[in-house]
Amino acid sequence: MRVSEHVHPVSSRPTAADVALPPALPYPDGWSALAFSAELPPGTVLTRQLAGEDVVLYRPRNGRLRAIRPYCPHLGAHLGLASVEGNDLVCPFHRFAFDTDGRCVRTGYGTPPPKAALTQLPVREVNETVFVWRHHAGREPYWEIPVWHRLGGRPLRYTSFEMPGYAQDVMENSFDLGHFVTLHGWPQGELARPVEFDGTGFHISMRVLETFPLLGTRQVDVEVDGYGLTALHTDVRTPSLGLEMCSLVMATQVAPGRMQLRQASRFVMNEPDSLPPVIARALSRAMTRLLAAPMFKYSLEFTSADFPIWSTKRYVSPPRLAAGDGPIGAMRHWARQFYPPDQHAHLPEAAPPADGNCQGSPGGEAAPNGTRPEDPDKTPSGAAQG
Repeated sequence: MRVSEHVHPVSSRPTAADVALPPALPYPDGWSALAFSAELPPGTVLTRQLAGEDVVLYRPRNGRLRAIRPYCPHLGAHLGLASVEGNDLVCPFHRFAFDTDGRCVRTGYGTPPPKAALTQLPVREVNETVFVWRHHAGREPYWEIPVWHRLGGRPLRYTSFEMPGYAQDVMENSFDLGHFVTLHGWPQGELARPVEFDGTGFHISMRVLETFPLLGTRQVDVEVDGYGLTALHTDVRTPSLGLEMCSLVMATQVAPGRMQLRQASRFVMNEPDSLPPVIARALSRAMTRLLAAPMFKYSLEFTSADFPIWSTKRYVSPPRLAAGDGPIGAMRHWARQFYPPDQHAHLPEAAPPADGNCQGSPGGEAAPNGTRPEDPDKTPSGAAQG
């Protein structure tokens, strides 16, 4: 029997959250990753989405990356269709050309160019990734993505995904200690010390037990640095095996309830102290080349275990937290700074568990001297002791 191409099998899968649910969170302010540097060699023009709008990225021949609003100031052609000629971006409609400062420098007719310019957006190229700044009120960048260490000398491995979900969920994942055991299968995972919040960033240290094929259960040290609702940098070290991997996970809100996720990593096998230096160096290089691809695949599989959850979950606020969850409430309180102030009423704090045993930062974590930090909003937050 021939079936029409317009007919599809009946699905029993959960409905994607961006279809099933109304938008739950506004677009966050700050930097957002839109590409990897390797995707933009000189002469390239790319169109990427950010907060419901197109952004055009292009690299002139001089290598100076540019991010602009997408429509030509002449008659509105989309500049994602433009070409790079030398250091100029040339609109395909009437061949008006714009220099690297965004000024119109010639027309396609040989007539004097009008006083017109492209609208340029703040852009940074950090850690082989392209970040574009967006702020709901047009505020200029007031924090930066730091340069992280380069682990080893191998090329960066990277990939990108698009799915329903929120950038905040990706960042919140690092605070959700419980799900590392229940979803990811760690035999044990705990905070090595309280979470540290510092302005627009945070730091998490974890001690983890992980089971390796043929090698048994080993301690793994995990250090996570977060910046805005933008990027996670994770250092994973297994001292007993000499393994070290650093990963970048970056979520970008492209539409209501929809995000793009970019992940990159480098891996190195450290030189064994027990061997002569020449042999240790050769073994380290050989094992790093051999294991780099499998370790990247493992890293992606670990992250992708969350994809079905992020894609179908509802943002619950306030959540009913329990002992063992980790400092989710503190994270949500910290995250409020990245949303427009008039949206705060729609972002209620996480409710502390019944036992009142809270940890975390603003309003939930004891400061190093044992006192509680001042909470500017006087709103309780925090989560159960993990």
